[in-house]
Amino acid sequence: MIHKPLKTVSLGFGAAMVTSVSFALIQPQLGEPPAGLTQAVERNLTEISQDLVSQSRLAVERVIDHEIQPGQTLSEIFQLYSLNLKDLGQLLNTPEAKAFHRIKAGKRLQFTIAESGVLRELSYLKNALEKLVAVRDQQGFTCQWQRALITMTPVTAKAVIHHSLFADGQQAGIPRRVLAQLADIFAYDIDFAHELQPGDAFKLVYEQGQADGHDVYPGRILAAEFKAQGKTYQAVYFADKSGQGAYYRPDGRSLRTAFLRSPVEFARISSHFNLHRKHPVLNKIRAHKGVDYAAPTGTPIKTTAEGKIAFQGWKGGYGRCVIVQHGEHYSTLYGHLSRFQRNLHVGKAVKQGQVIGYIGQSGLATGPHLHYEFRVDGVHKNPLTVALPNAPAITRSQWASFQQQAQSQLQQLEAVQIAQN
Repeated sequence: MIHKPLKTVSLGFGAAMVTSVSFALIQPQLGEPPAGLTQAVERNLTEISQDLVSQSRLAVERVIDHEIQPGQTLSEIFQLYSLNLKDLGQLLNTPEAKAFHRIKAGKRLQFTIAESGVLRELSYLKNALEKLVAVRDQQGFTCQWQRALITMTPVTAKAVIHHSLFADGQQAGIPRRVLAQLADIFAYDIDFAHELQPGDAFKLVYEQGQADGHDVYPGRILAAEFKAQGKTYQAVYFADKSGQGAYYRPDGRSLRTAFLRSPVEFARISSHFNLHRKHPVLNKIRAHKGVDYAAPTGTPIKTTAEGKIAFQGWKGGYGRCVIVQHGEHYSTLYGHLSRFQRNLHVGKAVKQGQVIGYIGQSGLATGPHLHYEFRVDGVHKNPLTVALPNAPAITRSQWASFQQQAQSQLQQLEAVQIAQN
C-alpha cells in the first residue's frame, strides 16, 4: 500500500522527462512553438507531480485524537507520541498560540503526523464550535482560530409540571438556557415563585444550533404556550425590518409590561400584602404594605422596571434598602438586602431586570428575604394584583407580516400534544 503511490510518482516524473525530450527532437521540424507553450506544459506536469506527491504523503499520514488528562502538560503529550520537542518550542513561540499554553483537562487535541514522525498539524478543540489549528509551513508553524458553521433548526419540546419549571423541563430534555428564556417570556403573566401547580404544562418551538452534524447551543424560542392555574398563555417571536425583536400575544399585544411581577426568580412568598398583619418582630398589628420573598442570602434581586435609583442606604426597619423611581407616578422599594450591587448610586439609571442587590436579613427581619413594595403616586398597592401597563403592540404597518409569521409558528406549536394527568 505504501509503495504503490511512490511508484506512481516515479512514473509521473518519467513521463515528464520523456515528453520533454520528444518535444526537443521534433521542434526543429515544426518550427518555433507558440509563445509560452513549453512553460505551460512544464508547469502542468510539475503540478501533476506535486499532486501525486501530496496524495502519497496523505496516504501515510496518521491522525491521533487525544483527550487531555488532569495535570497533563503539552510537553508530556508530545513525549507520549514521540514527537520532537523542538517543534513544540517553535509552535509555542507563535504569537497566536496562547491557547496551547493553557490547555485544559477534558478538552481534545488532534495530531496529524507524517510517516517520518514529523508533526504536520495540531488542533486544540476549545469547544464544539471553536478550535485552534497549527499547520507546519516553511517558516515553522502558522496558527489560526477556526469556527464551525452553525445552522439553526426549529425543534419542538413539551413538559408537565410536577415539581418545578427547571426540574421537570430538564427531565424532559429541554436545555436550561431555553427554560430560562421561557421564564423571562412569561414573567409578566406568571409569577413562577408561587403560581405554578402540579399539572400545569407548557410546549414550545425553539431553534437548535447544529455544527458538523452535532447539536451545539440552543437558540431563540420562536413560539410558546404555558397553561398555569387553568389559564393559557401564548407567545410568538417577531422581529421588525430593523431586526429588533420581541414577544407578542397572537392578537399582536406585547407580552412585555412596564413592570415584572416578581423581582426574585423562583423564590417562595413568605408574606403577602396585608394591611392588618401582626409584625413578627414588633409583635403588634402593623400594615404589611408589600410582599416578602424568602430565599437564601445572596440571591440576586432585580429591579422590576427601568428607572433611576432614588434612595440607596440604610432605612430603619427596612435595613439596607433601594428605592427606584419609575417616571412620575411609579416607584418600587427593595428592603432587607445583604449588600448592594456594585457601581450603583442615587441618580443612576437602571434597566428592567438589572440586578440591584442581594437578599439578606438586615433591619427588622427574622430570616433572609426580600421585602418588595409597589407605589403609585406614593400610595402602596399590592404588587401581585396591581394593574400593570403594557408595552407597545404591533403597529398597523407590521400587522400583515406579523400575522403571517405568527400563524406559521402557532401551527408548529399546535402539532405538539401534551398528555396531562
